Amino acid sequence: MVSRKDSKAQRLKRHKRIRAKISGTPERPRLCVYRSLQNIQVQVIDDTKGVTLVSASTLEKAFAGYGGNKEAARQIGKTIAERALEKGITEVVFDRGGNLYHGRVKELAEAAREGGLKF
Repeated sequence: MVSRKDSKAQRLKRHKRIRAKISGTPERPRLCVYRSLQNIQVQVIDDTKGVTLVSASTLEKAFAGYGGNKEAARQIGKTIAERALEKGITEVVFDRGGNLYHGRVKELAEAAREGGLKF
């Protein structure tokens, strides 16, 4: 019988390793991504104060459609970039949350870059 490793445990292990190396500052806050099967959520966080500066999610009422695909991730990436630029945030540190830089996470990052965020 083939035994599989726990993918959630592996993601949390990667996330802890990433978070040990990066942190959000007031000059360069952290762009944190949370991806579930049906939704994607993004926050821009200042870790020194422990404050969320900007957020966007497919769970918002303004978002229409299914939140678990690449198109939704691209829309959320554009939305977070617009909201961050309105608050005067141009540079961020990208925190992929232990997820692989592939698929929805990659689409979100590329859309945020196209929207004007630098990371």
